[in-house]
Amino acid sequence: MSGWDSYRTVHGAELRAAAREFTVHGWPVIEQSATELLLVTGAAFDVLEVPAAIGRGICAQLRAVDAVVAVAATPTGSWWYPIATGAVLPADLRDAEGVTLHTGGAAVLAPPSQVPDGWVHWRVAPALTGYRLPPVELIVPAATESARWRADRERHPGAQRPAAAAAVGMRF
Repeated sequence: MSGWDSYRTVHGAELRAAAREFTVHGWPVIEQSATELLLVTGAAFDVLEVPAAIGRGICAQLRAVDAVVAVAATPTGSWWYPIATGAVLPADLRDAEGVTLHTGGAAVLAPPSQVPDGWVHWRVAPALTGYRLPPVELIVPAATESARWRADRERHPGAQRPAAAAAVGMRF
């Protein structure tokens, strides 16, 4: 057996184990392929997907209130949060680039899926939260605040030194 075949066997076992664990905890699963696993939204949970910059802000706010929630990351630079069903995005989030609320039967790529750009992986595994879903009232306001902060940073990137200022200690 070549190393590549061995890898595929091990990864297939990881996907099956993940699918079984999700199913045991009531998270609907679709096995997409030998390298991908999909979770179905709308019945047991919804998923809020955000750019990593907003995701980091959400996590910082959650740490400040000692809240731990499951967070997945994709190799394309987005993070997603499984949340209780029934969320409605406020206008600030609906208009934010890269923010999507997956609900009503939409499928999301779940860890440990492998895609051409890399791996979907847990930043915080749902097992660490007992598969409890955070309430919408916790995640959506944190996401809204993080998106506002990100938009403010993009509009006002911070002070820059004047063009005539000399850097101390540099030789020209």
